[in-house]
Amino acid sequence: MAAEKSKILIIGGTGYIGKFVVEASAKSGHPTFALVRESTVADPVKGPLVESFKNSGVTLVHGDLNDHESLVKAIKQVDVVISTVGNLQIGDQTKIIAAIKEAGNVKRFFPSEFGTDVDHQNALEPASSTFAGKKQIRRAIEAEGIPFTYVACNCFAGYFLPTLVQPGATSPPRDKVTILGDGNPKVVFNEEHDIGTYTIKAVDDPRTLNKILYIKPPKNTCSFNELVSLWEKKIGKSLEKTYVPGEQVVKLIQETPFPNNLFLALNHSIFVNGDLTNFKIEPSFGVEASELYPDVKYTSVEEYLDRFV
Repeated sequence: MAAEKSKILIIGGTGYIGKFVVEASAKSGHPTFALVRESTVADPVKGPLVESFKNSGVTLVHGDLNDHESLVKAIKQVDVVISTVGNLQIGDQTKIIAAIKEAGNVKRFFPSEFGTDVDHQNALEPASSTFAGKKQIRRAIEAEGIPFTYVACNCFAGYFLPTLVQPGATSPPRDKVTILGDGNPKVVFNEEHDIGTYTIKAVDDPRTLNKILYIKPPKNTCSFNELVSLWEKKIGKSLEKTYVPGEQVVKLIQETPFPNNLFLALNHSIFVNGDLTNFKIEPSFGVEASELYPDVKYTSVEEYLDRFV
């Protein structure tokens, strides 16, 4: 008989990536719990989402990051904790770590990562400070001896592909396109449902224990130039290309006010440095999701772009 599936608590489940993780967990038959604030249930935007969680069999647990007792109580009901809190709450995850230590029953903790592997990047400020916060959480987890998996899912397709990273655009370009750097570094774009699916598959997998899970499927790894030519094929026309040299992007980051300088610095790290792919995944620290789970039929970049043609 197959081992029982771990009970999973998701903290930050109503957030951007959180809802996909909750959905994947419920679908895969894991007993799924979502930590929600009392106020969230009545929220006009998040209320219906919470309702949909309930309808898919998710157990709602009332609690708050700032209420230690409620956190410990929630954590004691499960085996695995997945945090998908937003950037502003990355530092607050020390409270989850403290609650996990006190509860004493957690088999694995997935902190809120879901992007660049923060231990392998050379981002400029202010992106480097954002990444530093995630690094501090990693080191705190390791210092406490809590079993972990860090999910480096690279780029959310939904953030980048609908506009091909063109500032202010609402759809992919049809005439001209601006490319940061020379457009050659390889980048990885993953559809959000797939990120949820791969994350949940890793929960009970001994191969992902105390490792970084990289989501880098071959069909979703391409350079920006390749992405543009793929789009050109789909619309049957060539775009006029403007390349912004790396040093000019650096200057723009320095001159642009917050928060736009943060997005520019992230894009510089991804598209100019190639920080998502400019290192080798060594078995000592990482595993790749599409290799571990070849059965997952992921959405390729090419298929994703079809919806905009």
